[in-house]
Amino acid sequence: MVESVHSTDVVIIGAGPVGLFAVFECGMLKMRTHVVDALEMVGGQCAALYPEKPIYDIPAHPAIEGAELIDRLAQQAAPFNPTYHLGQQVVGLTRQGEDGWRVTTDKGTVIDARAVIVAAGAGAFGPNKPPLDGLEQYEGHGIHYLVRRRQDFAGKRVVIAGGGDSAVDWAVSLAEVAAHVMVVHRRPKFRAAPESVSRMEALAAEGRIEMVIPYQLSGLEGTDGRLTGVRVADLDDKERLLDADVLLPFFGLAMNLGPIAEWGLSLEKGHVAVDQRTLATSLPGIHAIGDIATYPGKLKLILCGFAEAAMAAHAIRPLVHPGEALHFEYSTSKGVPGA
Repeated sequence: MVESVHSTDVVIIGAGPVGLFAVFECGMLKMRTHVVDALEMVGGQCAALYPEKPIYDIPAHPAIEGAELIDRLAQQAAPFNPTYHLGQQVVGLTRQGEDGWRVTTDKGTVIDARAVIVAAGAGAFGPNKPPLDGLEQYEGHGIHYLVRRRQDFAGKRVVIAGGGDSAVDWAVSLAEVAAHVMVVHRRPKFRAAPESVSRMEALAAEGRIEMVIPYQLSGLEGTDGRLTGVRVADLDDKERLLDADVLLPFFGLAMNLGPIAEWGLSLEKGHVAVDQRTLATSLPGIHAIGDIATYPGKLKLILCGFAEAAMAAHAIRPLVHPGEALHFEYSTSKGVPGA
């Protein structure tokens, strides 16, 4: 059922940091944008997975938390009045003659545009869940797969399972607010940044983090849907019960392209293949930027995605404003509307 029909210059699929910057770049070239994202808020993985985690490789910011980065990008895009369609997944992409594309969502929204920028990060994502009986009854209160606000765990007994960056970083961070932090891992070696591992080990030496190694999750304890303990087993299947209010299993994300895989785009190992010069895909008028795009020498960095947003916007402009010469100006001389 069609609920609403819109017309714009460019549809941006994905409201993560790269998608938000694409709004700005399109706006600077006088192109109107509509943005679609399956999440209920802008920000993509920055907002959903690590809003309070510092990011260190954004130019001019020695460190900036994910949520603050998203807030600033949204402010930067705001003067161009983008229309956001949040909590909706793009399920259809059809060619509209020579004039562009029609985008449809699972909520019945229809958007006609001259061009489409796919900035969908890694596509649809969800947590890899541990195979524990009764897991569902604790999800959302006793068991969490991401941390939105670390203050939610203040004064609580927290078990963190995993050996990657998320497990180590949050163990270090939550040690400042939680009553007790326990890290469960099947081996003493971690797959996280060495400096972060060193900080965690230093906190363990101070008694602020308990290292539960080598163990892995084996079961859950609780009453009336309230988690009270986490069972772990060593390599000899000897079990131990950890008193806990919260379990944070950080076993990575299951990624898939979702409906994007059905749009007829050329794909390489689960990513959209693009021309490095223009970020153009195999379909005319559709460009891909950020983590979902691949080309020789691709670096999966937010700052590279920002550059790709600018390149894609410039490549698209002739489709939106055919025959109009572009007199390139730097923002320092051109300014920004409303600024």
